[in-house]
This record gives sequence, structure tokens and C-alpha cells, in this order.
Amino acid sequence: MLYYKICCNCFLSQKQPIEPSLAISLSLFVCEPLSLFSAVMESTPPTSKMIKTRVVRSGGRLEGWFSGDNELIERYRFETSIKVINNPKVVSFDWLKCQNLDNVRRLLKDQFLKRFLEMKGNIYPDLIRVFYTNLKFEGNNLVSHVKGVDMEITHGVWATVTGLKYAGLRINKGNLGVVEDFNKVQYYKICLKNQQAQVRTCSVGGLKLDERVLALIVTWILTPRGSNHSVLTEEDLVYI
Repeated sequence: MLYYKICCNCFLSQKQPIEPSLAISLSLFVCEPLSLFSAVMESTPPTSKMIKTRVVRSGGRLEGWFSGDNELIERYRFETSIKVINNPKVVSFDWLKCQNLDNVRRLLKDQFLKRFLEMKGNIYPDLIRVFYTNLKFEGNNLVSHVKGVDMEITHGVWATVTGLKYAGLRINKGNLGVVEDFNKVQYYKICLKNQQAQVRTCSVGGLKLDERVLALIVTWILTPRGSNHSVLTEEDLVYI
């Protein structure tokens, strides 16, 4: 997702860019019921007709996009072209201020996330797919090329474009002792509006307002996934 946000702002040559869902207010993060939030934010899966149309329309430009590499063209046609590109989500810090969510606002700023969370730009889905078709690792860097233009994403690029700092604790799957004595259920109970409630699953719905907003920023933007945004993993809670 982080790489995807950078790519959205680099690819400026595809026709008819799609406007990202910038109008979606963070107020959706705290609306009831939560299912409404999910319904609005999730992208609609493409139908077979949409996929076929997408491939046919891009056919005349593929040679230019991939510099005539037939192997990459075939990979794009039958693999990457059918991938769903989700519109990036953004956070309005002005909205956080208006809603008196000063603690959330401060925490995000202290983690140097403000610039990244507010990044806006047009989306060029076909060229994003081209980028990922050509994507590979070289050392610790991501390398790709689009329409004959070589691209290399390094830690320096991240620092310049997103303002993210390459520092701090590395959160691994299952935590693995990064945060000592961390107890998932115990911490989740602290975040609940009703701390006496029975805990069966760690879901967003029962959280206090600040923690709920942070949880949905984590699951929708910082460590996005295709589904189950309302169910929190141990890593999500460590991030919060």
C-alpha cells in the first residue's frame, strides 16, 4: 500500500485518470453501524466484462508500456490486469481537529505520519499494474520500469516523498517480543468503552473513540488488507 501511494503520484501519462476517494470523510471511521463503513470503503470487485474490457482497451498500448517485452505483456494480460486497484484512503487532520480528536492528531504527528496520511493525487490503474508487473527487488530497494522509464524506490525516496522515518521498533507478525510482556486481550480490554465486557474477538466496534479511529487508520491505510478491517490482530493492537 505504501509503495502504491507513491506510484499513484508518479504515473502521469495514462489517459483519463481516476479521482481517488478523497471525499470520503474520516467521519465514516466512527459512524454506526460499522457495516456501513465497510460497505462504503471497500472497492467493488470487477466483473468478467470489466476485466475483458480493460484488457482489450490496453492492448494497443502494451508494446509501449513494456518496451516490446512479450513475456511481460503476457504476464500483464493474464495476471496483473485482473488485479483490483483500491482507491487510497486519506485522513483529514482538519476534521480530527474539528471533532476534538486532539490526542489522535498528536499521536499521528509524533509518528511523522501526517504527510503520508494526507497524500492526494490522481490514480492511473493500468500504469500501476504495469509497475507491479515489472516489480523486483535489488538488494533492499524496489526496482521497476514503466514505458521505458526506470524507477528505484530506496529509503531516501521514502524519506523525501512520504516523510516516513526509517527508524523505531520493527513490528513482526505475532509481535515476537518486540513489545515486552504485551498481552493482546489485556490491552484490548483497556481500550474498550466497557472494560467489564466479555471478550470473544478483538473487534473495532467496542473501542473507545480515540482507539477506534486509530484502529481503522491502521487496518485501512497503514497495514491495509482486503477484508476483516473490524477484527484486530496482535500486530494491529501493538501499532495502536
